[in-house]
Amino acid sequence: MLKKGDIILLLVIVLGILSVVFFGRENAVSLSNTSGSPFDNLGITAIIKKNDKVIRKINLKSVEKREVINISGLHKATIVAEKNRICFLESDCPDKVCVKTGWLSHPGEIAVCLPNKMIIKLEQDKNQNVDGVVK
Repeated sequence: MLKKGDIILLLVIVLGILSVVFFGRENAVSLSNTSGSPFDNLGITAIIKKNDKVIRKINLKSVEKREVINISGLHKATIVAEKNRICFLESDCPDKVCVKTGWLSHPGEIAVCLPNKMIIKLEQDKNQNVDGVVK
């Protein structure tokens, strides 16, 4: 049999769990209703380097239609840039880590193809000084 103190403790625990579930759900709903990413208004530049030399810079916000960039060398690679994102679409390198990285769309993200000695790095445009986004 449960004592009076056990019942009170059990009720407090159940109410605590229910309140966390209820308030957690409310926060999840409010976050999902926000429009877009906090980085949507930032200008993002994709810097494509091969052998540590910049071969192309692309302002991802200004890309209007899909842009395909073919790069040759020891291994061939295809890079695709779309509005606000970029990725290695395909590469004939052995491990394909660069392709598996997927789409890059936020400042600081990076994709590397070691056999090709290639890097795609996203940087925030210099004229915008946002240190962080708080909601």
